[in-house]
Amino acid sequence: MPARADGGGLACCRSLGRVQLRSRSNPDAKAPRARRLHPAQIVFLGFAAVMLVGTGLLMLPIAKAGPGGASFMEALFTATSALCVTGLATVDTATYWTGFGQVIILALIQIGGFGVMTFASLISLAVARRLSLRSKLTAVTESKGLGLDDTRALVLGVLKMSLAIEGAVALVLSAQFLLGYGKPFGEALWLGVFHAISSFNNAGFALFSDNMMQYVSDPIISLSLCVAIILGGLGFPVIVQLRKHIDNPRLWTMNTRLVLWGTVLLLIIGTVFITMMEWNNPRTLGGLDWPSRILAGFFQSVQTRTAGFNSIDIGAMDSATWLGMDVLMFIGGGPAGTAGGIKITTFAVLFFVILAEVRGETVVNVFGKRLSRAVHRQAITVVLFAVALVAVGTTLLMILTDFSLDVLLFEVVSAFATVGLSTGITAELPEAGQVILIVLMFIGRLGPITFASALALKSRQLSYELPKERPIIG
Repeated sequence: MPARADGGGLACCRSLGRVQLRSRSNPDAKAPRARRLHPAQIVFLGFAAVMLVGTGLLMLPIAKAGPGGASFMEALFTATSALCVTGLATVDTATYWTGFGQVIILALIQIGGFGVMTFASLISLAVARRLSLRSKLTAVTESKGLGLDDTRALVLGVLKMSLAIEGAVALVLSAQFLLGYGKPFGEALWLGVFHAISSFNNAGFALFSDNMMQYVSDPIISLSLCVAIILGGLGFPVIVQLRKHIDNPRLWTMNTRLVLWGTVLLLIIGTVFITMMEWNNPRTLGGLDWPSRILAGFFQSVQTRTAGFNSIDIGAMDSATWLGMDVLMFIGGGPAGTAGGIKITTFAVLFFVILAEVRGETVVNVFGKRLSRAVHRQAITVVLFAVALVAVGTTLLMILTDFSLDVLLFEVVSAFATVGLSTGITAELPEAGQVILIVLMFIGRLGPITFASALALKSRQLSYELPKERPIIG
């Protein structure tokens, strides 16, 4: 007989007590089933496993140029940076690793970029359609994407899009290395493929000791890398919608509009800011002709989306430029893409919330639609979570090293936002400092996604409300 509503809690407790008594009196009763891991935890552990495998492979003597193998810290840092598509490095990728080691790095980049895009796109699908995220992600983990039409189509779509963009960019880069710089065919092809994959996945690893500084005035190489970085940073959902409705913006979702407008505005602001700040700096843009200065300024603005290539010396920039780039890197690119940071959509939501508050409006309207109040709280939570990580990471590095605050803040933001730009201090950090960057890269790559997805899909309905009271703000 069902318990009455007013005695439900007591009946539940009594029922629970009877179950516990029966379990104690019957030692042969089956133990409760072990708690299954949340799909986000499965993905997190999967990335950790791949990171450790990559570390082991990079420690092999065949992966390192010269005698012996790489140390555990060198291999771990490189594997983490590659898998988290960051680009920070403690050793020179071009000379320290053999061809085998570079292939391992490239494989980690591809796995990291594809895995994060797929996982983030599945989250977007679950949020948009209110599907069961647990069933979706658990099924794709156990069956490798088979058996679920939506999931399989999404995974195949991400794969096809990635290969198509990487292939097109690799073709252009290889042709330029072959015809423009006289590289042998095999070398030109390898350079084209490596940098195409590295750029589309926003990794920033390069096979040149000076990264891309020798190509600072080459528009073909610079712009090809920029196109791949921007496309990877837009995210799979945005690219799919543009492909279907490129001629009808009225059908674009709020997410697509925010990502597109945010990307364009931040690229313009970043280009103008970096170019103006470094225009007369003889160690960066000052020694170039004006077309090359504009190209280099745009190139570095794109890198803050978050790729990590550099065509000028980042360490020679003005500290004010670093601070501006910190902001751009912290914002990052679009969700469900290869870029890092808190994401353009999160930043845009906070901007419109502030705008509505300043205007005294009771609701937040974006592009003709009302923004859910739950999204307000989610955006604020993600940003505060990110700020806390950056603050803690910077403080710990200040305790461990003698570097200045501006340099360490740049390094920490670059690691957390999985950018890969550096002022050149990465290799000089003590091992404890490098471990901090490893943790920041790993959390920055997967942490915000899993954290944001838990917030977006978690719904708890309370049957009561407490009295309201307003503290003094400001």
